[in-house]
Amino acid sequence: MAIFPLRLVPPNTKIDFIGRRKIAFVFSALLIVLSLGFVAVKGLNYGIDFKGGILMEVRTPGPADIDGLRKRLSGLGLGEVALQEFGRPDDVLIRIERQPGGEKAQMVAVETVKAALGNDVSSYRRTEFVGPKVGGELIQAGILAVVLSLLAIMVYVWFRFEWQFSVGAIVALTHDVVATIGLFSVLGLEFNLATVAAILTIAGYSINDTVVVFDRIRENLRKFKTMPIETLLNLSLNQTLSRTLLTSITTLLALLAIYIFGGAVIRDFGFALIWGVLIGTYSSIYVASPVVMMMNIRETITSGSVGGGETGQENPAQ
Repeated sequence: MAIFPLRLVPPNTKIDFIGRRKIAFVFSALLIVLSLGFVAVKGLNYGIDFKGGILMEVRTPGPADIDGLRKRLSGLGLGEVALQEFGRPDDVLIRIERQPGGEKAQMVAVETVKAALGNDVSSYRRTEFVGPKVGGELIQAGILAVVLSLLAIMVYVWFRFEWQFSVGAIVALTHDVVATIGLFSVLGLEFNLATVAAILTIAGYSINDTVVVFDRIRENLRKFKTMPIETLLNLSLNQTLSRTLLTSITTLLALLAIYIFGGAVIRDFGFALIWGVLIGTYSSIYVASPVVMMMNIRETITSGSVGGGETGQENPAQ
């Protein structure tokens, strides 16, 4: 029985991606400027992880009704209240926004929560107060994690390919990270440790797609020595387009399921990843590859820094 590969685009697609690079650069520049502007003016809606608050670990008589408990606590006027299952089905972690005032105000909030939960909770296993100092340290750790991951990716791409490719990769990844942070600022979504994890995941997804495109570009640079660089980049992008779309669509299907059915706890996380797949796919085509072209990558390849490959072939069908 014959097996036919699934293709979302025709095999001989000839979309002029590079010819639209100036429009893409203008769009990306506006996106970055607006993102940075909103973050500077409006700021981020930091979650309890970063701005401090109250942590309570409770155990219920049976499997916890998370939605019911969340509705009950949300009406207490304590600000942001987040609940999630913690280990066992009858263990719940409750996070409450830091209350105005000192330690006394936090204790009053704890007693208010206990009164509202009543007999729905069989025991209170842990009650902690997260101060703003700890939140500040977590912010610094989150920034450090993102910066170090981007630098590590840049070094990897540099050794895997050439330095021009690493510049294209880091520009595209920075574009994706800034755009994601800006989106959270614009929409006022909660920015917490899960968001930092989402940003790191977005960086990983984006570089995976970008590396596939870069690998084809390098292969074609070895193969078609005299082909105009703009034509060669378009050829490489069209050759990998089917794979890019298949990967993006299958990933989006899983993320949509998480966003729709995952509940309130991970909805923002799922939303960030959905945006990340879209912006990461865009940047690998319209940001990373044009930047590599601006870095005169052909001179590095043809100068002999990367050997191998056939010479003199100008037929992309080969």
